[in-house]
Amino acid sequence: MSNLVVLGLQWGDEGKGKIVDLLAKDFDVFVRFQGGANAGHTVRFADKHFALHLIPSGILHPGKICILGNGMVVDPFALLAEIEGLEQQGVAVGANLFLSDRAQIVLPQFQLLDQAREEGAGPIGTTGRGIGPTYEFKTSRLGVRACDLVHDKALRERLGMILPPLNFLLEHYYKKKPIPAEAVLGKLLEAGSKLKGYLADTCELARSFSGMGKRILLEGAQGTLLDLDHGTYPFVTSSTCTIGGALSGSGLNHRDIHACMGVVKAYTTRVGLGPFPTELKDALGEKLRARGNEFGTTTGRPRRVGWLDLVALRQAVRLNGVETIALTKLDVLDELSDIQVCIRYREHGTELTSLPAGEESMDRLVGEYIVLPGWQQNTCGVRAFDDLPRQARDYVRFIEDFLKVRAVLVSTGPRREETITAL
Repeated sequence: MSNLVVLGLQWGDEGKGKIVDLLAKDFDVFVRFQGGANAGHTVRFADKHFALHLIPSGILHPGKICILGNGMVVDPFALLAEIEGLEQQGVAVGANLFLSDRAQIVLPQFQLLDQAREEGAGPIGTTGRGIGPTYEFKTSRLGVRACDLVHDKALRERLGMILPPLNFLLEHYYKKKPIPAEAVLGKLLEAGSKLKGYLADTCELARSFSGMGKRILLEGAQGTLLDLDHGTYPFVTSSTCTIGGALSGSGLNHRDIHACMGVVKAYTTRVGLGPFPTELKDALGEKLRARGNEFGTTTGRPRRVGWLDLVALRQAVRLNGVETIALTKLDVLDELSDIQVCIRYREHGTELTSLPAGEESMDRLVGEYIVLPGWQQNTCGVRAFDDLPRQARDYVRFIEDFLKVRAVLVSTGPRREETITAL
């Protein structure tokens, strides 16, 4: 019985939601281990369309257990709205969902601070959902945890420590109208009363499920290149998106993890600001954005689009110990006569085999490409690898050979059924 980590190997938006949904039949428990409502998973099958922001994709499958892990930051109002939205679409949410009592809570003041920073000097392109400030206050040991929402006295004390200096900063530095404690206390306690039935020691719960032989899928948000330590800093998210985050954010240990699958888009995208060595800023980039519907699930922002970057991908594969990959959106490349793939970087003539640490160095990178022939045939909905055009098969094999990992899934459309599962 194997427990599997599924995470993104690029700058997020790789299609992890569809892949987790596709794998769901083989697993019993689904754990989201980091991030917050700044992420989004889109799942489509038949004529149904679900947009998930906090809850793992496994919730769409009856009989599966879903856990929001201790490594997450959770907006309680967004979570309640997501639960309500799923129930309105006929998805049962009840005893199958658990929220870690150690998860950090996103306060409205954190969202206001996040938005104020983005309006000022040095924005990095966050979603403005308060994710970064929540992790900051967690690290400074001033955060509110989910367990505090069901204890009036504890919540009052936490807000009493957090809000005076935070509101002073908002008012006197960012010139924003502060949000007093009394404006949110009652609402937070009300949200806590509604979420109380979901609260649990999910670390112990996950270990118990693993000990019982239940198969666990740990679901990452964002992507490796947005990791706080290993991504394109400072244009990164505020959590650990890599295999390390799966352990610390779930409460499982390394012996509980048996495999790691990386999700890779057949080209590259990123949302927000930051280095992007293979970005296409021309009409071709616009064309791929339109064909791939490259707009954020959470914000609706247009994604930046570029050629596949195998240098950054190889770095992500090695960092996470990825054994297999799922390749998504192959069909978006159908109309291209030639497809470029970045296979190395140069900075001032010096070859680099990975992304450098410094922002200035990243801005100076020049990608070197190999040109592969396109197939210029419709592959949307193809479900057998041998039914792909030869050039499309060669494209997949080239990626496998460069990364030295095997592709076990290839997505040829947005719906669950539009997938090749035997290569």
